[in-house]
Amino acid sequence: MKFPSSLLSLTRFLLLLPFFSSAWLDFSVATNTQPQPQYHDLLHCLCSQEDAICNLIYTAQNSTAYASVLQFSIRNPRFSNNNASSSSSRTKPIAIVTPTTIPQVQSTVLCSRKHGLHLRVRSGGHDFEGASYASLSSPFVLLDLVNLRSVTVDVPSKSAWAQSGAVLAEVYHSIASASRTLAFPAGLCPTVGLGGHISGGGYGTTLRKFGMAADNIRDALLVDADGRVLDRAAMGEDVFWAIRGGGGNTYGIVVSWKLKLVRVPLRLSAFTVSRTASSDAEMTKLVDRYQRVTDKLPDDLMILVMIGAVDQGNSTKQVLQAAFQVMYLGGKERLLRVMNESFPELGLKEEDCKEMSWIESVLHFANYPSNSTYDVLLKSRTDSPISFAKLKAKSDYVGTPLPESALQGIWSRVHQVEAGAALLHLIPHGGMMSRISDSSTPYPYRAGTVYKIQYYVAWSGEQKEVEERHLGWIRKLHEFLTPFVSKNPRGAYANSRDLDLGMNDPTGETSYEQARVWGEQYFKHNFERLARVKAAIDPSNFFRNEQSVPPLSM
Repeated sequence: MKFPSSLLSLTRFLLLLPFFSSAWLDFSVATNTQPQPQYHDLLHCLCSQEDAICNLIYTAQNSTAYASVLQFSIRNPRFSNNNASSSSSRTKPIAIVTPTTIPQVQSTVLCSRKHGLHLRVRSGGHDFEGASYASLSSPFVLLDLVNLRSVTVDVPSKSAWAQSGAVLAEVYHSIASASRTLAFPAGLCPTVGLGGHISGGGYGTTLRKFGMAADNIRDALLVDADGRVLDRAAMGEDVFWAIRGGGGNTYGIVVSWKLKLVRVPLRLSAFTVSRTASSDAEMTKLVDRYQRVTDKLPDDLMILVMIGAVDQGNSTKQVLQAAFQVMYLGGKERLLRVMNESFPELGLKEEDCKEMSWIESVLHFANYPSNSTYDVLLKSRTDSPISFAKLKAKSDYVGTPLPESALQGIWSRVHQVEAGAALLHLIPHGGMMSRISDSSTPYPYRAGTVYKIQYYVAWSGEQKEVEERHLGWIRKLHEFLTPFVSKNPRGAYANSRDLDLGMNDPTGETSYEQARVWGEQYFKHNFERLARVKAAIDPSNFFRNEQSVPPLSM
């Protein structure tokens, strides 16, 4: 594979996914050529509820649009219909329902449950493991929230009601249209669905100032397994706690969220500066300094780092490059003073710094052309600046800066041919994240976390051996870092779902003890509470996937 000559190009090839959503499965999607026994019963049940919903149901048997509707929100080509490289097969939905109203969501839940079909729910389609639109167990119905994407902003109360099918671009556009000094602290990638993003935590460039997306939710509307629509008061504080970071497709279907908006300055500093190392030792020195200061910087300042190997001119040799994504809620003069005091090794200059509005920073970090207006966000579903490659991701948390030997070991592996297009993304914590309790939401990585590492490897080609080579590479890198990252349990991010950590039984009969293997890596001590909440709101385990939380009865 030919490598990009800069990390800005590489991130247009790789999908910037650490801010939003879940991971994918190690197998391709099998085609259902025969209707399942429940197929006709489901259609009759839904259409008997409301005539309009009949036009919102897509199946391989009754609609030529079925394939295009299924493919529309698949953001990883690894799981497209024409990909034959994955190692085993799984099933597609027997039906896709695209409701336009909440009552249609209720009908879909009730009819699916009545006829023995479990549901998968898709918001933006950014599952690393494809768990929202394909399954190891069959049959199932895909409830696609693509038509439930309204956003209503109330400036005086600094809040907004946003439906789960809205992508972040649409949320940001609505907020900016109402106010230039309000924002929502969520991710960078414009095509990420709001529902999945918040369900796993969700974070972006203001993480250290305002916390996660899930930390900034005031209310929600949940459709439970009995088809009831519950707000925060009706669902109770335990369920409200669980849906804000405890994983999607587990407790019910959150159809809408009440967002707490945050105040941002009219002008702030946002830019990306790249540093190419003349040697691996030079990169080690730069990253070592970064990891020792990044969680201690002022809350208003967040510096994310992307690291990868890039081409060196016409040479076949590759060099390491780090792209520093800087977000500061203030002017560049103050930023330069802070950086020169805390991180002079970066060598930041005044000409590197750019001031802009919050919504302009959204466009910048999403890689839109510099002359774009924010209306381009409304085209994000069909005209995104980010390309989507076949990829695999893993995550870790760092509580003590990595020693030089660990950094050098990473670089040596990034240079390997098997790495393909590999990228490491470092996401700093500290600031507000250290002041929020580790049980405030299910996301437990608060005080004591210096930064999170997100690993990506991407590739092209249809050959199975190509895929296996890249999967082997990222798994070996993850194994190598075992002594240097969080322990007992080793941490992982729920929105970077990694099925290498373990899976539920396809029958839905997974025990709590079985699920602890992966569940405590995502949620630590919060996993037991999540399982008890699950038992209270969905004791029959109707809402489930390969890594949903199983019920734990008292």
